[in-house]
Amino acid sequence: MAAAPETDQTVLNALTRQYRAVLLRYFARRGVDPSDLEDLTQEVFARLSGHHQLVDIERRDAYLFETAAHVAVDHHRRAAARRRQFHDTYEESLHALGDFSPERVQAGREELELLTVALRELPERTRHVFVLARLESFPHAEVAQRLHISTSAVEKHLVKAIAHLSKRLGRQP
Repeated sequence: MAAAPETDQTVLNALTRQYRAVLLRYFARRGVDPSDLEDLTQEVFARLSGHHQLVDIERRDAYLFETAAHVAVDHHRRAAARRRQFHDTYEESLHALGDFSPERVQAGREELELLTVALRELPERTRHVFVLARLESFPHAEVAQRLHISTSAVEKHLVKAIAHLSKRLGRQP
């Protein structure tokens, strides 16, 4: 009796059975987080399933590992773009919002009003430096360029602004 002709699906099934565990170890050795190992292994087989004429590939194992290498590079590139290692997992005890009682809300509003008044008391240029550097998070060099002053002038204006605001809010600078 003749063997059934090989199809792309039978080749893919055979590769999956033969290389699934090997691919899991391959990705683990390349620094992939254990929670992502299965996903990346599945990604390799998904990419292979999209290849038509899989039966015509001579060195299927080499093609499989070339695909796995591309999947690993893509994964590391995406992880770097998202900077996943800098994200914290949400924990209710650490990240839950605090008490927002009416008293606390009112105290916050009063402090904000004090801050607004104190900001208005600053000289215009000092106020602009403070807003750009601290509230808008612009680098000192960019603040200096925007306001046509030196970087050291930006730093001096910031020191002046922080000292004034701290004094007005009753805090030590």
